[in-house]
Amino acid sequence: MRRPAVRSLSLLAAGAAVLTATTGAPPTSRAGTAIEAGPTSSSAPANSPSVPAKSPVAVGRGGVVSSVDADASAAGIEVLRRGGNAVDAAVATAAALGVTEPYSAGVGGGGYFVYYDAADRTVRTLDGRETAPRSADAGLFLENGRPIPFDQAVTSGLSVGTPGTPATWDAALNTWGSRSLREVLKPAERLARDGFTVDATFRQQTADNEARFRDFPATAELFLPGGRLPAVGSTLKNPDLARTYAELARRGVDALYKGELGRDIVRTVRRPPVAAGAQRAVRPGNLRTGDLRAYAVKRQAPTRTAYRGLDVYSMAPSSSGGTTVGEALNMLEPADLGELSERQYLHRFIEASRIAFADRGRWVGDPAFEDVPTKGLLSQRFADTRACLIRDDAALAGPVAPGDPRHPVPCAAGGAAAPTPYEGENTTHLTAADRWGNVVAYTLTIEQTGGSGITVPGRGFLLNNELTDFSLAPADPAVHDPNLPGPGKRPRSSMSPTIVLERGRPVVALGSPGGATIITTVLQTLLGHFDRGLPLVDAIAAPRASQRNAAATELEPALWNSPLRGRLEALGHRFKQVPEIGAATGVQRLPDGRWLAAAEKARRGGGSAMVVVPAER
Repeated sequence: MRRPAVRSLSLLAAGAAVLTATTGAPPTSRAGTAIEAGPTSSSAPANSPSVPAKSPVAVGRGGVVSSVDADASAAGIEVLRRGGNAVDAAVATAAALGVTEPYSAGVGGGGYFVYYDAADRTVRTLDGRETAPRSADAGLFLENGRPIPFDQAVTSGLSVGTPGTPATWDAALNTWGSRSLREVLKPAERLARDGFTVDATFRQQTADNEARFRDFPATAELFLPGGRLPAVGSTLKNPDLARTYAELARRGVDALYKGELGRDIVRTVRRPPVAAGAQRAVRPGNLRTGDLRAYAVKRQAPTRTAYRGLDVYSMAPSSSGGTTVGEALNMLEPADLGELSERQYLHRFIEASRIAFADRGRWVGDPAFEDVPTKGLLSQRFADTRACLIRDDAALAGPVAPGDPRHPVPCAAGGAAAPTPYEGENTTHLTAADRWGNVVAYTLTIEQTGGSGITVPGRGFLLNNELTDFSLAPADPAVHDPNLPGPGKRPRSSMSPTIVLERGRPVVALGSPGGATIITTVLQTLLGHFDRGLPLVDAIAAPRASQRNAAATELEPALWNSPLRGRLEALGHRFKQVPEIGAATGVQRLPDGRWLAAAEKARRGGGSAMVVVPAER
């Protein structure tokens, strides 16, 4: 079958097309070596009046940053203006998000870093996922042979994995950056010291966590100033985090992996500091200083999926993002999605997502512990044997059984099916590009909104609850579960930082938070932009659906209240309404060499797209 070509990129909003040639070479030397400098930025705090208000789209030259937060995007832009590259800007933005989005990411978490190098036109990745203590086994969350309640697992020392974020920053800067950790942490250190303005989203997230935050004195002191929820419009300062950033800047990440900062983390995990009189049962963890010393970021090849003349790169396992998005794209490629009705398009998107998640659940885990058939999951042959399950006149009933990419059988529908376990939905994503054409897509997290809820006393950051991304027990004993805990094992993730190339040059980069909905958000945004012809900012804003091999597909209100729901229900689809799905950001290279940055228009209070030199209107 002849596969339809992708819609002409010149017809996509904002004129996305083949990347024009860039001039100059990207800086690759470390701090102290002469590097071409850009215009200097103001030394004003990132939340000063000189910072532009939030905007979901920005176009211009010199580099771009897109994140959920204006202060964080401004930190990355400041680094770009000072001559830094996209890697420097990404780390600066991530560190600032640790201040303003502390319930989503920070020093106590981990993530995945995808980098496009303009010099050799290659994509490389860093797996900075947290790891379980070396003492962990498959029974980490079992008591008397049964899983402990999920909420108790989350708010505990048991859920805390060895943080990977500082090691990721260090590895990215040392390998591809042009500035030192000391330099790129300066905007975030200043922001933590001087404070940021509390918005309605931050206040609501604090309110959602208020009960458990009050049970940890260090958390309550930081996020419930004066014992109250922070008021919208007030300034929240974090001097402890400013000092932590200063220590990392001065001593490097060994301060955490081999120093006193790490010992503070271990003490907090092993003896969670619970408030006197608190009724919450907070189990201790077994993290040790040796676990921190043993931690290493994994440098690995990305996944690659060919789709309508484009090359889609993302994260390989331990993330399931690249394999699951890639498998779904392979299933959807034979049809011309741009010519289908909205009902037909959403039907196919939902069904491909359902099937890809069935295969994800059976096959994807930490490849250091599991034989993950990554090549098979991404093969067109396997996708074709799975896509033939999709009927135009009827929906599949979920959960569906997985296929076997090692021995593909066309339209195989038998076997045992297992539902997709819950994943915490609060993560954050940033995307950056520089004037040399380098691009970063970086997704980082502490897992649940507010992570474990446990702040390291005197350090100003929350610890992750990433180990609850493991299966607490097999979802179905009849189906092998590759995501059970193990010693030093990385829990499976859905993070899907993605960079799309055409003939070796970047077209779009994007990603999203949202737990397992990250995969469907990235997939739907790619399809909306490349197949349905939406401008990137509108593809990000479009109403979302998320099917993860469950009985019901989640719908945002705009789809729930749409006539489309009834038309899809007539095919047998079942739905449930959720307030919102994901919160994507992305960047795009335009035909004339300018960059476009795009973020959410409304989700999570809207995102912040910024450019170094805005285009003249």
